[in-house]
Amino acid sequence: MNFLTSTLAFLVAIGTLVAVHEFGHFIAARLLGVRVLRFSIGFGRPVWLHRAGPDHTEYCLSAIPFGGYVKLLDERDCPVALAEQGRTFNRQPVHRRMVILAAGPAFNFFFAVVAYWAMFMIGVPGMRPVVGEVTADSVAARAGLVAGDEIIEVGGTRIATWEGAVVAMLDGLLDNGRISLQLRRQTGGERLVNLEAAGRSAELTEPGRLFPGLGFAPWAPRLPAVIGEVMAGGTAARAGLRAGDRVLSADGQPVGSWPQWVEYVRARPGKTILTEVRRDGVTLELRLDVARADTEEGAVGRIGASPLVPAGLYDDMRAVERFGPVAAMGAAMTRTWEMSSLTLRMIARMLTGDVSVKNISGPINIAQYAGYSASVGLSPFLGFLAVVSLSLGILNLLPVPMLDGGQIAYQFIEFAKGSPLSERSQLIGQQVGIFLLLALMSFAFYNDISRLLG
Repeated sequence: MNFLTSTLAFLVAIGTLVAVHEFGHFIAARLLGVRVLRFSIGFGRPVWLHRAGPDHTEYCLSAIPFGGYVKLLDERDCPVALAEQGRTFNRQPVHRRMVILAAGPAFNFFFAVVAYWAMFMIGVPGMRPVVGEVTADSVAARAGLVAGDEIIEVGGTRIATWEGAVVAMLDGLLDNGRISLQLRRQTGGERLVNLEAAGRSAELTEPGRLFPGLGFAPWAPRLPAVIGEVMAGGTAARAGLRAGDRVLSADGQPVGSWPQWVEYVRARPGKTILTEVRRDGVTLELRLDVARADTEEGAVGRIGASPLVPAGLYDDMRAVERFGPVAAMGAAMTRTWEMSSLTLRMIARMLTGDVSVKNISGPINIAQYAGYSASVGLSPFLGFLAVVSLSLGILNLLPVPMLDGGQIAYQFIEFAKGSPLSERSQLIGQQVGIFLLLALMSFAFYNDISRLLG
C-alpha cells in the first residue's frame, strides 16, 4: 500500500508540475503568435493524443512520465510554408523568444505561490518548536538551551512550528554559521542565544544531521513501553504481542520506556529477543523475531508495533498556521521567496563544498516524500508540491544547455553579438548539457539507493 500510495502521489505531483511548466511555455507562445505543434506530458511514444484548435495542436500523454515538452514551429526543425514563417519561433525577436523560454519556470513560481496560499488558508499543522533533550557539552548546551525552551524567533523571524524553525535555522547556518534563537523559558521571560556552528555547514546540512550536530532534539513525550497497535503480518503479531501489553524486559534487561524499547529492537535486526510482558496482571514470556529493514542509517530492526499514546498527549504541543485569503497571500509570497532564496543558496554552496551533496534527491526519494505528504493530508501535500515546483523552476533557469536557462543564455549571446551561435557551438553546448544532466541524474539515483541500502 505504501508503494502504491507513493507511486500514485509521485505521478500526480510530477504530472501536475510538468503540466504547469509546459503550460507556461504554451500560453506565452500562443499570446505572442507562435504556432504550437505539440503539448506533451511525458516523453517518448504517445499513449493518448488529441488534436484541437485552428492550428490542430497535438495534446498528448507520452509513455515516459518524467518530464514533458512544447514543440513550436521552427524552421530549424522542418521546412515552413512562406505564409507560416512569421509564426515560427526562430523568426521572433530575441526578447520574445526569451519571454517564451522564461514562462515555464515563471509558471512554476506562480504555482508555488498559489499552492502556499491554499495551504495557509486550509491551515498548516505542525508542532510547537519546543526543545526536548539537550546533549551535554554540545553547541546547544554551551549556548544555554534547556529542555522545555520554546523557540519563538530564529534570526529575527517569528516562527510558530518546527518546519518554519528549521528553514530559518538553515538560513542562518548558510549565512554566517550563527543561528540566533529567541527563546521563551518555561519559567517565564525571554532570552536570546546564539548557536555557533561556523565551518560546519557541510556536516549539518546532511539529511538528518542538523539537530544531532547542534546537540538538541525537538520535544517528544516519554511514553511507557506499552503496545498500542500491532500490525497484521508483522513479527510482533506472529510472536503473540497484543495491544495493551506492557513490555517489562528484553533478554533479561529491564525496559523502562518506549524509546528504550525501540532502541533495543532497532539494534537487533534479524535477531530473536526473549521478551517479558505483562498482560491483564499476568507476566508472559514471548520469543520475538526482529525483522530487518534497510534505511539510510543502515540495517535496523522492526517488529510492526506502535506505542499506546494517551488521548490528548500532543494537544498542548500542536500548532496550526492559518490565515484569511489576503493574509494567506502575503504569507505565501513570503514563503515562496524564503524557499527560493534558500534553494539557490544551497545549490551555490554545494558547488563550493559548503553544503552536503547528499541533499540532491532523485525520483525514489521524491516519490517517498510525495506518498508520505499525501497520506498525511492535503495541506502537507500542497506544501510538498510548492517546494518541488520551486526546485523545478530554479533548476530550469540554471545556465545549462538543454534547460530553459541555457536557451535563454543563447538568446543573450545572440543579442550581444548580433547573430545566432553557430550550429556547431549549439551542438557542443547540447552535448555538454546532456552530460551534465546525466551526471546529476546519476548522482541523484546514487543518493536514493544509498538511502535505501544505508
